[in-house]
Amino acid sequence: MSVKITSVAKQLPKHTRETKDIIPFLNVWLADQDDRFKRKVIKLFENAGVDRRYSIMDAEDVFLNTSFEEKNEIYSREVIKLAEQSLVKALDKAKLKPTDIDYIITVSCTGIMIPSVDAYLINNLKMKQDIVRLPVTEMGCAAGVSGIIYAKNFLKANPNKRAAVIAVESPTATFQLDDYSMVNIVSAAIFGDGASSVILSSYENEEGPKIIDEAMYHFYDAETMMGFKLVNTGLQMILDKAVPETISEHFPRIVHPFLERNNISIEDIDHLIFHPGGKKIVQTVEDLFGSLGKNIDDTKEVLKLYGNMSSATVLYVLERFMDKQLPKGDRGLMLSFGPGFSAQRILLEW
Repeated sequence: MSVKITSVAKQLPKHTRETKDIIPFLNVWLADQDDRFKRKVIKLFENAGVDRRYSIMDAEDVFLNTSFEEKNEIYSREVIKLAEQSLVKALDKAKLKPTDIDYIITVSCTGIMIPSVDAYLINNLKMKQDIVRLPVTEMGCAAGVSGIIYAKNFLKANPNKRAAVIAVESPTATFQLDDYSMVNIVSAAIFGDGASSVILSSYENEEGPKIIDEAMYHFYDAETMMGFKLVNTGLQMILDKAVPETISEHFPRIVHPFLERNNISIEDIDHLIFHPGGKKIVQTVEDLFGSLGKNIDDTKEVLKLYGNMSSATVLYVLERFMDKQLPKGDRGLMLSFGPGFSAQRILLEW
């Protein structure tokens, strides 16, 4: 019995601006800083590889001195809408009803909600009352792939069932107005908001790429490399500048043994479905894959069009491949990195 991905659908928030239209807000925010620092920040935004981003708040609201409570209330209200809209789209693509889902996994790390988003989806869409729930809240950018791995393992043990994985994030809700550190600035330059839903099935007659294998890779002694610190003003970003270098060092151990256990090599992979963490990480991985004759053009395009939406971003890349109607037998490698520090991998076959 195989587990397949039958549909993927994204949903973007209503507020959007091109990066060039955010510069005036930066100038106001940086008014009390020295000119050299201002130029550095603006150049960083202009060269981040992100042309446009979407947000649950307009730019005026992001740059207001809004309390953690107020921002989290906006997060809670808006992510329910985004999650529901993306799930309905994914169900429509798969020609399914909400009651056709047996297992629901919701993924988010950019706000705090109890109950989690899935409880609202079950009520709003009148999903099954015995549906199995799993909220995933603390795995950051890696959690989109993690959610698919958890769904696959559930479905592998349960024939003729379906699962939905919904990733919904608002990194802009974590922006720290009084923090002029490079970590806060870099995260503001590369991140955006968005949601995406994936439907998986263990029905033999349903179509989509098969999940051939999956695995997680954990970096030792790297817990402080990426994540959030909960402070009085909200979730403060932790992002070590050594992340790209660390990924590069571990890359051979992340990719090659995983493929070898499936009796293939990187030469046998047709499509790279990679999470765009940021321009430097993309360049690092592009250099590594480029030397192997592969490209990550779709990854770069998603970063350019939407920014890094944490866990949801790799699912935007996956949707692009799902929409291409790829030839039977093509193989794809999904790859994402997140706090822990960890790497998540999935091998797909169309």
